Amino acid sequence: MRLSGVRASRAALTLAALVASFLTTAPVGPASATPPTSHPPASHPPAVSAATADGFASVDALGQKGTTGGAGGAVVTATTSAQFLAYISRPEPLVVQVSGTITLPAGSRDGMHPVASDKTIVGLGSTARLTGGGLHIGLPASDAVTSPPADAVHNIIIRNLSFDGATDDLINVQMFSHHIWIDHNDFSDGDDGAVDIKRGSDFVTVSWNRFHDHDKTLLLGHDDDNAAQDRGRLRVTYHHNYFDASDQRNPRVRFAEPVHVYNNYYRDNSYGVASAMDAGVVLEGNYFHSVNNPARVDFSGDLGRLVARDNVLVECNHPVETRGSVVEPRTYYPYTPHRAAEVPAVVPAGAGVGKI
Repeated sequence: MRLSGVRASRAALTLAALVASFLTTAPVGPASATPPTSHPPASHPPAVSAATADGFASVDALGQKGTTGGAGGAVVTATTSAQFLAYISRPEPLVVQVSGTITLPAGSRDGMHPVASDKTIVGLGSTARLTGGGLHIGLPASDAVTSPPADAVHNIIIRNLSFDGATDDLINVQMFSHHIWIDHNDFSDGDDGAVDIKRGSDFVTVSWNRFHDHDKTLLLGHDDDNAAQDRGRLRVTYHHNYFDASDQRNPRVRFAEPVHVYNNYYRDNSYGVASAMDAGVVLEGNYFHSVNNPARVDFSGDLGRLVARDNVLVECNHPVETRGSVVEPRTYYPYTPHRAAEVPAVVPAGAGVGKI
């Protein structure tokens, strides 16, 4: 519902101030220069998330100091698809607030709409929603490009939005896009992937999201023949996500190393994590309840690698498969995980929209 008159002016000023406050960020240095983050004592759930990107999205790399999105740019509010699509395509840093439900048109891109660099896209309240289409982060696909181009899309934050009903992916990240933070969203009912990350994309964090009523959730790596773009890249952190009966690909990984999957809550899935094509996954502090295959390295294509620690399995049909060694995420950034036993309380209480 839109406000009018003085109430609208006061509401806009208040919301802009709140968004500006949690988007004020400082560059995050390497792990050796940054003290570890900390959580309150285990008996007291922590604040749902930091106001700045963590995990791989926080790493200084590729000429980008962490992930700051549209910080420093104007704050605008979109209530229609025309406004929203115009804002996310602008070249300058911009904080794009989404108010209410916006239906994205199918158009000529199968409902996928490009996001330009240096953007924060954030929902207002707990009812902001994008439906009917998805967000595309990245240049057009090309097998001929095998190293990051100078104009790769980068520095994007997407928070506090519900996504559903896309005719393709809900979010697609590709072609060496980097420094992307996808946090506190709700994903359901897309025709293909919920959040697909592929074709050389790098330094991404997917945190505190709820995935439900969806089949192919998280693809990481384009296909078995795409080593030229993907090997040595696709460094992604997945933490504190709620895989709430999302069926498979939570995530399904090729070539990437390291992929850090920690403190996620899996409930009623056909499989959790699949590591293939020599990918390297660190799986720690996750809670699997009623998951047929919690984690696999023998899946399709060449075997993957997986290191597992402090994971809890309840009513699962198969054990976690492990193989080989994997580069430790602490090589890149500091973190302090919850104990796996805390995850069923902490994650559902904090994941999804309306909780930032």
